[in-house]
Amino acid sequence: MAPGAAAALALTLLLAAAARPAAAWDLWALRCGFSADCECGFGPDLRGLECDLAMNLVGQPLVRQQVVKGVREFLENRNPVKPLVMSFHGSTGTGKTYVSSMLIRYLFQGGLQSPYVHQFSPIVHFPHAERIEQYKESLKRWIQGNLTNCGRSAFLFDEMDKMHPGLIDVIMPFLGPSWVVYGTNYRKAIFIFISNAGGEQINEMTLALWRAHKDREEISLQDLELAISQAVFENPQSGFWKSGIINEHLIDLVVPFLPLKRHHVKQCVVSELIQQGLEVRPDVVQDVADSIPYFPEEEKMFSSTGCKTVASRISFFF
Repeated sequence: MAPGAAAALALTLLLAAAARPAAAWDLWALRCGFSADCECGFGPDLRGLECDLAMNLVGQPLVRQQVVKGVREFLENRNPVKPLVMSFHGSTGTGKTYVSSMLIRYLFQGGLQSPYVHQFSPIVHFPHAERIEQYKESLKRWIQGNLTNCGRSAFLFDEMDKMHPGLIDVIMPFLGPSWVVYGTNYRKAIFIFISNAGGEQINEMTLALWRAHKDREEISLQDLELAISQAVFENPQSGFWKSGIINEHLIDLVVPFLPLKRHHVKQCVVSELIQQGLEVRPDVVQDVADSIPYFPEEEKMFSSTGCKTVASRISFFF
């Protein structure tokens, strides 16, 4: 082996060993060897995803439409020009984390436990603002190491509204159309950003459209796009503030999650009762739904916490 190739391989192995647990590394090596186009553990089931979203995701027709269409078009392209980059926005309890985990479950064997799926939280992984330069280097090496191992990897960044501004830009080279290292095609990767930022603006716009007698299913991305952009990408407190990721138009799908109405909350209560193996009693469904705060004060139209607190409230009424 030529010295240059040997050095490249050594660096690849070093990054891989640092980036994943030993057991996962052994599994990867056993199943995939050193294939640059490795797609280990990747077995997309788009029919299952679409069905699950239709049956279990309440009150988010725009999300179902955007996510299924975007993922299908990306996977049907055998040679994508860039990774798929999605950004989920909405207030708490509207389904952002639920959809991201469901998506991963239908794309990767083992779902979120797959060694090719990687999650980041600013509170857990990047808590100290004074260490941002260290975080940048670590994040860049982590992503490069895992993508070198398997080009068909997924990366989830939670709570982007709490990310230190400037940190996320270190991954820009991995999101564009030209980043190829050691013969590995990074363009098959999937990046998902999750944020509460923009939730207030989405809620206000949804309320205004409701007052204008526009049905929920009629709301389009164009109705909400400007409000999300101003709230998320022009906010100094946002992880995307003045971000090159935005300026270079590297996000393929901005997905808004609408606030949930009372009948959506009831659907969540029913689902949670079934999941807990409890009897679906109409009085319990009604009481749990009534115990949740709604806004605005006059109409009490939308749940202030979505379905987030449903599971914890059931025990008080059953």
